[in-house]
Amino acid sequence: MKKILILTNLDSGLYKFRKELIQEMIDQGDQVFIALPDGPYIKSLTDMGCRFIDADLDRRGINPVRDFRLLRHYMKIVDEIRPDLLVTYTIKPNLYGGIAGRIKKVPYAMNVTGLGTAFQKDGLLKDLVVFLYRIAGKHAKTIFFENEENRQVFIDKKIVGEEKACRLNGAGVNLEEFQFCGPPCHAGETHFLFMGRIMKEKGVDELFEAAERIMEKYGDVVFDILGTFEEDYRQRVEALEDKGCIRYYGFQADVRPFIRQADCFVLPSYHEGMANTLLECAAMGRPLITSDIPGCREAVIDGETGYLVRVKDSRDLYEKMEDFLRLSRDERMHIGEKGRCHIENAFDKKKVVEATISRLMAE
Repeated sequence: MKKILILTNLDSGLYKFRKELIQEMIDQGDQVFIALPDGPYIKSLTDMGCRFIDADLDRRGINPVRDFRLLRHYMKIVDEIRPDLLVTYTIKPNLYGGIAGRIKKVPYAMNVTGLGTAFQKDGLLKDLVVFLYRIAGKHAKTIFFENEENRQVFIDKKIVGEEKACRLNGAGVNLEEFQFCGPPCHAGETHFLFMGRIMKEKGVDELFEAAERIMEKYGDVVFDILGTFEEDYRQRVEALEDKGCIRYYGFQADVRPFIRQADCFVLPSYHEGMANTLLECAAMGRPLITSDIPGCREAVIDGETGYLVRVKDSRDLYEKMEDFLRLSRDERMHIGEKGRCHIENAFDKKKVVEATISRLMAE
């Protein structure tokens, strides 16, 4: 039996996207400790058998004092648990958890679930994050990536050698949980769905601009929006609701009813590790419209299971939405069926979990 300590920043992401991996660890007799901020999914994780340690952190920005406290807290947790393996997810747990693992000489693996804002433009912040990643990753057992471009960035920046850089097909998708269903019947309406944090980098500016143009031309289109506000978009969302342009439902613990009611899923994101929402919607047979960027394009066969659009281009997004609106119900069904097949072939959660466990447990 091994003690496995997992560090991450958010309970919902850990439960929704890693519960199958955690369950596999528990089923093979390992003790799993999770250190992260408290949240509504902690009970679900502890019911599975995880042991919870409250480890609060500031998810966004760099504050030297707070981040140093986080590093000290992680080191204290490692001292108390004495894990046989440390596994980290997301930027700050990767950086400071990785450094803690290195200092304490504990075998550790890092998961890069996306490069984040810091890598989007050159500057002091990017240099600092690269520097910290080099320190954190130097003695890592392995570093997992969700797309090939992110993996190559880390290799090019000399953060990790090729032999330790392992690309997975994202977190994968549970094909039993997200089952295929045919297009909905909306009495002439078409529903576009967006799920994600309401923030600029998810492409919501372009989405809202394209939605307004679509609504000016078509009276039988609905835009359903799910997600929490990460930035100050509340007034704009309320204004669009008042105009009848969008319907905002906030955070939803179970997104499947909304996917079933959607005709097409739209994600015009600026950057992703691997967008799980794309995988979930395609698994349920929904055509996709998303950005032609790493972490999104892998989920789509352009022109066959959906459409790729130029990043930050609201006009291209609008035109692809129009292309979709011209499709018949049978054509939409055909696209959805091909999308499901693509997900089954490339993103089956069982295969991703198997590959992860194999790499983590290798000597």
